[in-house]
Amino acid sequence: MTTVAAITKREVELISRFVTLLKDEQEALKQGDASALPETSAAKAELVIQLNALENERRRALGGSADDNTRAAMTRWLAEHPTEHAAAARWQELLALASEAKELHQINASLVDMHLQQTKEALSILTRQPPQHLLYGSDGQAAPSSGSSIVDSA
Repeated sequence: MTTVAAITKREVELISRFVTLLKDEQEALKQGDASALPETSAAKAELVIQLNALENERRRALGGSADDNTRAAMTRWLAEHPTEHAAAARWQELLALASEAKELHQINASLVDMHLQQTKEALSILTRQPPQHLLYGSDGQAAPSSGSSIVDSA
């Protein structure tokens, strides 16, 4: 197994774990279980660090520079090494899993936005001040009501 094939194998394993975490996060968001989110977020952050390190390792194994587009570099490398079937298969699997992770992340972000909107609405209801009816004083300027309906109506 070549270095690139070994790296892509590890990347597939990590991104599979990442997808599982995103699904767990989604389930927690659907259930409204905020207590599960900190642990999930920490695990996701750790996996992102590991995935970035592996991507850099793969970039070096491909012989590209740090500025190279990794997808283009991998496509080029696979074209230059047509017998690397294992690396090619893992690369396709990695791309599919990355696409799934992106979709799950977008859904989870929408769920978080929905929960935030509901929280804002609840806070708005709880903190709403009673409406103040403005009256006009004898000078024609707006004046707040005094609290006495008899005086205010006069």
